[in-house]
Amino acid sequence: MIALVDANNFYVSCERVFDPRLEGRPVAVLSNNDGCVISRSAECKALGVEMGTPYFKLRESAKKPGLVFRSSNYELYGDLSSRIVQTLGTFTPDVEPYSIDEAFLHLSLPADTDWAALGAAIRARVLRWTGIPCGVGFAPTRTLAKIANHVGKKKPGGVFVLPDNPAPLLSELPVEEVWGVGRRLAERIRRAGVTDAWTLATRPHDFFRRHRFAVTLERTALELRGVPATEPDPLERENPQSVNVSRMFGRPVSALSELAEALAAHASAAAEKLRKAHAVAAGANVYVQECAPPGTGGWSDRNWWTPFLSATVAFPASTAATPAILAAIRPAAARLFAAGRRYRRAGVMLCGIEPAAGAADLFAGDPSETKGAKLSAALDAVNAKFGRGTVFPAATGTKRPWTMKRDLLSPCPTTRWSDVLVAKC
Repeated sequence: MIALVDANNFYVSCERVFDPRLEGRPVAVLSNNDGCVISRSAECKALGVEMGTPYFKLRESAKKPGLVFRSSNYELYGDLSSRIVQTLGTFTPDVEPYSIDEAFLHLSLPADTDWAALGAAIRARVLRWTGIPCGVGFAPTRTLAKIANHVGKKKPGGVFVLPDNPAPLLSELPVEEVWGVGRRLAERIRRAGVTDAWTLATRPHDFFRRHRFAVTLERTALELRGVPATEPDPLERENPQSVNVSRMFGRPVSALSELAEALAAHASAAAEKLRKAHAVAAGANVYVQECAPPGTGGWSDRNWWTPFLSATVAFPASTAATPAILAAIRPAAARLFAAGRRYRRAGVMLCGIEPAAGAADLFAGDPSETKGAKLSAALDAVNAKFGRGTVFPAATGTKRPWTMKRDLLSPCPTTRWSDVLVAKC
């Protein structure tokens, strides 16, 4: 049996954990640079605030009593997400994080297990240990577990166990709401005469070939029939194909020093992710994006597309060491920069990912034993103990005026000593 645990309004729930004053109030969390709404509380939804609504259209509403906006606090959300995964690990060692607010639990328990009671226990423990409410859905496959979770989150108990005969439920589920079926694909499926999930599940094998659908849709149909078909390889869970870190700037960047700092900061963050995955990279793609021209709606105008400029760097040897990666990408910043231009975004994508255990080079030696690797491990250990950003490469800057705008940012009480809550008698 597979369980999908999905946090309710995750970003908003994280904000409420350390600010109980937000309970019962309409709260919305904003995207990068306080751009638009990306998470809403139930109270906020009741007011008619739609996902993706630009903040500038709602700014006046913030003056009304009760309506609260928060900037995205990724440090807090990431840490609480990690704590949820650790909590779920007390129920089974096979936990598969799917996104920052979702995780699959692969459960090997007797068939007569009281799944509803187990789901209630999972919800209670996650809520007690992390403060985050969640929904739990049980089903034989990952696709059905997504559907069960969707149903469970609407029930008072927050738990739903898919019945042995899911046909009545799937017959009422529009095909576009099936996991992995996007809007454009749904239009093609509907033109082929399939409008609901159960009809898709019961299509014969030649239906998918005849209409030239990809094999992934056929696997989705199998999963809807209760046949596991999309289970990823365990190695694929642990070793990503690429690691990307990209951010928009809080204001236009026109100095090479600031652009180089931003790229160094992104590369440093990507290297840290790589080490957590116990992997190394063979190279990196470094890219920047210019601002929209004057008179087109502002430097951050999302409706004006400007091309990305990029440079690809091959490392002398596969590595996850921050010093080696920073040294390799440093010349790329100068190549991409042009005096008199203004930039809105920068990013670093590490590629050529492989497990660190199998990346030893005959001449370069074990990548985990280099001086840079040991220094990076020490940096990770210090930041893990004293909070992220306690120590960092000087190349990433100290003031960082280019960082994205987050005027409504809440504290980070779980990752910064300065923000730890203090109890007053």
